[in-house]
Amino acid sequence: MSQVSIEQDAIEDIAGGEFERTPVPTSKLKGWKSFIGMYAGEHAAGTEFMIGPLFLTAGVSAFDLIIGLLIGNLLAVLSWRFLTAEIAVKNRLTLYYQLEKICGKKLVTGYNLANGILFCFLAGSMITVSATAVGIPFNMPMPKLDDTLPNGMTWVIIVIVIGAVISLIAARGYDTVTKAANWMSPIIVLAFIACGIVALSQLGVDSFSKFWDIWGEGSDPFPGQTKFTFWHVVIWSWFANGAMHIGMSDLSVFRFAKEAKAGWATAAGMYVGHYMAWIAAALLYAVYIQSPEALSYLNNGQAPPVAPGPMAYNAIGVLGIIAVVLAGWTTANPTIYRAGLAFQAILPKLSTAKVTILAGTLATIAGLFPAFAMKLLGFVALYGFILAPFGAIIVFEHFFHKKAGIIKNYAEAANLSFSKSVFWAWAISFGLFYFISIQFDVFLSFVTLPAWLLCGLLFLIFSKYFQNKKN
Repeated sequence: MSQVSIEQDAIEDIAGGEFERTPVPTSKLKGWKSFIGMYAGEHAAGTEFMIGPLFLTAGVSAFDLIIGLLIGNLLAVLSWRFLTAEIAVKNRLTLYYQLEKICGKKLVTGYNLANGILFCFLAGSMITVSATAVGIPFNMPMPKLDDTLPNGMTWVIIVIVIGAVISLIAARGYDTVTKAANWMSPIIVLAFIACGIVALSQLGVDSFSKFWDIWGEGSDPFPGQTKFTFWHVVIWSWFANGAMHIGMSDLSVFRFAKEAKAGWATAAGMYVGHYMAWIAAALLYAVYIQSPEALSYLNNGQAPPVAPGPMAYNAIGVLGIIAVVLAGWTTANPTIYRAGLAFQAILPKLSTAKVTILAGTLATIAGLFPAFAMKLLGFVALYGFILAPFGAIIVFEHFFHKKAGIIKNYAEAANLSFSKSVFWAWAISFGLFYFISIQFDVFLSFVTLPAWLLCGLLFLIFSKYFQNKKN
């Protein structure tokens, strides 16, 4: 046995058998059913309680919401199935190790650090969501839409306890994360259905026409909110998880799949979570905005706050509290697990448990600050826009490296630590389309796909140039 393989085996043992730097062996592969619970749990989760009310505050119409979500979620499922899962089962590597082979160690270290931190912020916002439910029995003041700092010691204690529990579950590895999701997701899904039914009853809806009238032809957006059209709904729902599918982050998940068809399991998340659950959460908010408290905000020209815990409790009582807590967990668990993998790529000699605890600690600190949850929609759009183009690097190399005449995994083959091709492809595409978004006030999700396509094309062009120049 060579010294390299001995060192690799040592690293693998330290890493706890999560195969961060080696392909997943056949004995560890999982069938498509293993992914249904994870995706249903992760996407019928805490973010849904925050995102659902957006459609009411954005003044969306019934047709735009119902049909727009059908199409946007289908595009997301197709992206997972034919891009992410397809590449994952061919290489069976994490996103981070795959990028290292293409980008080089130095460049991918910066990416991994940014990716891990952004994952921690996302997980932190879900800890915030769970805390709004746990705080109900303690009469804890709920954070407002414009709150940035913790609003009291009760909030701080609850967030720390929730963060610790979530981190410990995530630190036990992929199998534990999957089992937790499979156990929690049926409870959460039933709670969303119950919330939707109760909310319809509270709104006096007894026919489809009355349901349609909740959104009707749409309305003016709430103060400070963006007006959503049909295309806003389609594009935003497609790229709400852009970093995961076209950004290739879920290579780290689907590398455990036996076949690429496991990618269809994401439909459980999209249509149970990003369709049914978003609409159910919007209905909860529709009940809330008829309350005297919400009307006082609107009369003062302010958008009423979104506090998932109290909304769910108002609909289905204690089950609502439990559902919101579990919903936050099922999003934060795999997110912290992914963040741990990102940090592990930087610190490969640290165990999976240790780097995941590190990620959980950062997520818990982020969860103390309500701003991450209250600005979740803008954060998710920016997050996907920043990271998705790196996925284009992997996709374009995988499918077009032969036609373009470039060497696959060139950084590894040429022993490069910093790929100029990757750096300039990302920097130009990001800079150009972010400028367009800011300068011309273009909805950020609208420029995510053009930036992704440009980054992939530029990568092929620059790779051809730099590889020929060196050779």
